[in-house]
Amino acid sequence: MLEKDKKCIGIIFGGDSNEHYVSIASAKTVYEALISKTNIDRFRVKAFYINKRGVWLDNDHSLTLLKENNRKETVENYQVLPKSEINFLNKIKFEGIDIWFPLLHGLNGEDGAIHGLLKFTQKPLVGGGILGSALGMDKILMKKIFSHLAIPQVNYLAIQNRDLSDVNVKNNLSVEIIEKLKLPVFIKPANSGSSLGISKAKTKSEIIRALEKAWEIDSRIIIEEGLDIRELECGIIGNLKLFTSEIGEVSYSTDWYDYDSKYSMDNQIIIPADIDSQISKQIKDIAIRSCRALNIYGFARVDFFLEKISNKIFLNEINTIPGFTSNSMFPMLWNASGLNIDQLVAKLVDISSDL
Repeated sequence: MLEKDKKCIGIIFGGDSNEHYVSIASAKTVYEALISKTNIDRFRVKAFYINKRGVWLDNDHSLTLLKENNRKETVENYQVLPKSEINFLNKIKFEGIDIWFPLLHGLNGEDGAIHGLLKFTQKPLVGGGILGSALGMDKILMKKIFSHLAIPQVNYLAIQNRDLSDVNVKNNLSVEIIEKLKLPVFIKPANSGSSLGISKAKTKSEIIRALEKAWEIDSRIIIEEGLDIRELECGIIGNLKLFTSEIGEVSYSTDWYDYDSKYSMDNQIIIPADIDSQISKQIKDIAIRSCRALNIYGFARVDFFLEKISNKIFLNEINTIPGFTSNSMFPMLWNASGLNIDQLVAKLVDISSDL
């Protein structure tokens, strides 16, 4: 096939987010899948790296970054380019893109911001739209909707419009948390990913420190009861019809599934998870129902808790741009479901073409 007859996929990655390096790793995986022997005759790639200052780099710089076997020190060199202009789209050539593939985890990506910008190009994109992305990213709004729909969740409190720089406010909140929720609790920024900014707290002093840590990332905070659970995850792909992957379980040696655990080689991934068929069906049904409720389509990963003592299922969260790294659960779930990474990436592009 001639180069001009191939679909041009525009990968966008990096970004002004605390998941910057995860985004780069995900973009490398997707890039390699698009140019693999399986897909090279169908696709060509343009890449757009957004540095930590929010400046977009051109295709040549961006592809170099994807092709290099770089370390964090190498990536830092890209933070000084360009030196003067702050116009984030200056000299960026969007021409020729057929389908966008945004891989911006966290702020300005998973929250729907990039989807809103790309909508003006009038080209399809891989993943969901503005509304579903924003709701999936915001843990407070997501939980309020799920509460209204009686989708099972752990007990929680939402904090917003509170000044946590005030010592009295922090003290009063810590008392409220202890009175209303069973300890331990998990304290999370409402808008963050990869477990960044999250803490497990068992005492009043730990709760105050955890609130301070979360508030550094987001002024809106969610507090959840910490149960003795198993971590189960389910992949979703599709548009008018959503399809579920096998259910996977993550077994980790740490006290809880924090950032280091998520990107550790020491985790044990079990796919399919060793669970009862009725629980598996329940998880898949809730996964589809919850995605429909938030208008999430394209692809997503839905995370669940299975309480060990009761065998009850609780929806944890929905990730609308899940990780695509070599250690990421989403591609592993679909690999176990019959789609290797090359097939999965091509399938996602095809789904976006049907929107």
